[in-house]
Amino acid sequence: MARTVANVIVGALKELGVQHVFGVVGDALNPLTDAIRTTDGLEWVGCRHEEVAAFAAGAQAQLSGTLGVCMGTVGPGSVHLLNGLYDAAKSHAPVLAICGQVPLAEIGSDYFQEVDNDILFRDVAVYRATVTSPDQMPRLLESAVRAAVTRGGVAVLTVPGDLGDQELTDDRPTRFALDRAVTRPDDPALVRAATVLNEASRVTLLVGQGAREARGEVLEAAELLAAPMVLTLKAKEGFEDDNPYQVGQTGLIGNPAAAHALDSGDALLMLGTDFPYREWYPQDVKVVQVDAREDHLGRRTPVDVGLAGDVGATLRALLPLLEGGRERAHLDDARERFVKWSEGQQRLADPAHEQRLTGRARAALDNRDHQIRPEALAAAVDAYADDDAVFTSDTGMATVWLSRFVTMRGARRLLGSYNLGSMANAMPQALGAQLWAPDRQIVAFCGDGGLSMLLGDLMTIKTYRLPVKLVVFDNRRLGMVKLEQEQTGLPEFGTELDNPDFAAVASALGLTGIRVTDPAELHDAVRRAFDTPGPVLLDVLTNPEEVAVPGKPTVAQGWGFAMAKVKEMLPGHEG
Repeated sequence: MARTVANVIVGALKELGVQHVFGVVGDALNPLTDAIRTTDGLEWVGCRHEEVAAFAAGAQAQLSGTLGVCMGTVGPGSVHLLNGLYDAAKSHAPVLAICGQVPLAEIGSDYFQEVDNDILFRDVAVYRATVTSPDQMPRLLESAVRAAVTRGGVAVLTVPGDLGDQELTDDRPTRFALDRAVTRPDDPALVRAATVLNEASRVTLLVGQGAREARGEVLEAAELLAAPMVLTLKAKEGFEDDNPYQVGQTGLIGNPAAAHALDSGDALLMLGTDFPYREWYPQDVKVVQVDAREDHLGRRTPVDVGLAGDVGATLRALLPLLEGGRERAHLDDARERFVKWSEGQQRLADPAHEQRLTGRARAALDNRDHQIRPEALAAAVDAYADDDAVFTSDTGMATVWLSRFVTMRGARRLLGSYNLGSMANAMPQALGAQLWAPDRQIVAFCGDGGLSMLLGDLMTIKTYRLPVKLVVFDNRRLGMVKLEQEQTGLPEFGTELDNPDFAAVASALGLTGIRVTDPAELHDAVRRAFDTPGPVLLDVLTNPEEVAVPGKPTVAQGWGFAMAKVKEMLPGHEG
């Protein structure tokens, strides 16, 4: 086989263990896609939109911890990758985007479809380069892959359309040095951290995804410090199951027990988290933060001791310095509050809950035409999904219900656009996840607004016969935006969605579509969706008036919500 630029790139991807390349074909990519066509063990996954390709590649990178790959052809094809690549960048997922470009001689001439990719991706990429000579290969490819993997981010390699078929003059093989260092702070810093924690009487842990590989050490720290453990959403995977210290999430999707655990402590130990919401951090407490990225230390809340290093390696050095035998009142109080709150949430998800309502509440229920509680839907999915299922969730209320009612037990995995907060991510990420793990159950919690944005790639799921289960929370609303408007006293505006029957759409595209409008049919429908072979879209009409109360509701929020409801009932208000 000739050592062309395209063949060298594709051969190197196979050598790295890449199994799928996601994208939309186009003329500038033809040498590359043809090289994929003739390479065993590497599959081209043709999507209907490049944004889906980037989300799918990012999902595989996050699940595997290895390189994900997507491609976009010249100009608009590369532009379409951008949102999915931003999500990968903010999730620190190693993704290589290979982008087409106009012929080499036309670069800089404002040629048809020409876009300067080096400028376009400047903000999103840890590495970007345009191949202008075959003699630059495989060096530029090696640099791109090394940057993506070792720095945990997006690398963009641009290949002009007339360069892919050109042969290299150098026949050396590609070589990748991808081993990552495991570091910990020096001993004096560890002593300072231990002093802060040992002198505190009520320590609370805030644990993020960056601590996932150090579960044992984190649990040991919680035991020694008698500390309740507040989890970020991304830390549900790995820390929620079989954990006698965890008290759930904080923030807008969180619960009062977690908020109280943070506010009632006198010291906070942050482990592998860059939780962004400053208003939810406790005030006037001592803070110790451990993070592999030095620039994360102290950027969300002031820290007394910042420890730059791998969470596992750092804790293994810190644990012998911590004093045990502590009073457990702080931990026990937080756990009792969490258990009580969880029991109340489960009552909301109980199908019999609505039968217990009386008076005005019952009248309101009867007037809403059997709309289903989203809590009940999420709880039913949790009950019937496999213990090694991979869940994805759209940004918005779908994520709230997953956070509160789906437990990451067993070997379950979790993905979402939890750093970028993009709409429309759940279905594309499920597509990538299913190809990564063809024998595992993949469940997407889709908002109706998110799903409809990239609805066309249901055809990709059909084409590749991917048995994903798409659960649509069909409340005919942009639910989180509605809640945000009402909490500030604004009437709902612009959030209503004129949805089709999504189950009928799915059936027309060759998927199994199931539509649920009656609460009495919910559990049977969820069970049937999981029992049905192949891809299934479960369209459940949920109540748009369901409100997720945050962990620390304020008087201002309550007053704003009341004022919004008054405005919505005024004559002349629409929406």
